[in-house]
Amino acid sequence: MLIQCLHKTTRPLTPVRGVEFFQGTLDSTDEIESARVFDTTLRDGEQSPGTSFSYDDKRQIAAVLDDMGTHVIEAGFPVNSDAEFEAVRDIASSTSTTTCGLARVVDEDIEAALESGVEMVHVFVSTSDVQIEDSMHATREEVTERAVQSVERVKEADVTCMFSPMDATRTDEQYLMDIIEATSAAGADWINIPDTCGVATPTRFKALIEKVCAHTDARVDVHTHDDFGLATANALAGIEAGADQAQVSVNSIGERAGNAAYEEFVMAVESLYQTDTGIDTTRIAELSDIVEDKSGMPTPGNKPVVGDNAFSHESGIHAAGVIENSDTFEPGVMTPEMVGAERKLVMGKHTGTHSVRERLHELGYEPTTDQVRAITRRVKDYGAEKRRVTVDDLERFASEVGLERESEEEEVRV
Repeated sequence: MLIQCLHKTTRPLTPVRGVEFFQGTLDSTDEIESARVFDTTLRDGEQSPGTSFSYDDKRQIAAVLDDMGTHVIEAGFPVNSDAEFEAVRDIASSTSTTTCGLARVVDEDIEAALESGVEMVHVFVSTSDVQIEDSMHATREEVTERAVQSVERVKEADVTCMFSPMDATRTDEQYLMDIIEATSAAGADWINIPDTCGVATPTRFKALIEKVCAHTDARVDVHTHDDFGLATANALAGIEAGADQAQVSVNSIGERAGNAAYEEFVMAVESLYQTDTGIDTTRIAELSDIVEDKSGMPTPGNKPVVGDNAFSHESGIHAAGVIENSDTFEPGVMTPEMVGAERKLVMGKHTGTHSVRERLHELGYEPTTDQVRAITRRVKDYGAEKRRVTVDDLERFASEVGLERESEEEEVRV
């Protein structure tokens, strides 16, 4: 009997960062060869309700993004205010990476962006009928004309131009292809496809990007929103479909539910697709903390990659496995060290004896098996009351069962 293997084995997973992996269901990848990172934390990220970055905030975040090797930093919307213009201008002059400024298809916007000294101007205009009619109060023909004129103006200044048909995923497909072809002919270097209202699904978005790539010679970029929790998945689907770059935001911050997450996108490309982005991933946790502080938006504990729980273990089975070999209950191709974080064994209701013994050893205790069991019972009972078990609590439980550190026992004997 002939058995056919349907699983691709074209390229085994060979860790980019030298992390051990193992054979399994998903042990090969050949979907993408490269992926660029366009960071929009300072522009779309700042549009999170209640968030406002100061001049110094923007400079600090941009400096870290630059040092990490981010390919493009969208520094802001230069025409928005004098302070915004100065921040964008200073970031453009002080960073070595490509700096981008946003502009509507309005002469004043474009001139402000050009005057700020950015290397890329990101021109956008609404293309969905609902936005053309009820937001812009224009026609499709007028939108196309203004888009072409704006692209031409940026190219006259010998500056890289990105064009975005805003709300592309709710735009009539034929009109979307028409305006993409028109702006490409006008000289656009990049065509960005925004899922402005977060309505795309990975399969549909991949199909759309494949069509876009067939209608332009420009490089393709994607911008996805997280209204249904699909932003990062859609961004990756766009890259699989042939897009060169994804627009992302640190900690997912941005309009409404936010954008595709910088940290999720980068680590998925690096670890799951085994493709080197060129980003210094060891500073991801540091970058996340800075953005959390400056944006005033707390990062959820269960946030992938950068949340407090991302590499934390409480369950007895999980903790015991991780103590023996971290690959047992972590991805294996992504470790806390890769993103500049630390692994934690958390004490609580679900804690097992292996975790308690490990923590006691770290604190300098040498408990017996019976003492470990007694302390574990106390940890579980305390955690069941939804209370956090701290080091002080653990030391108190140790004292209650008569356990002392070796150094303390020696002092008593002396």
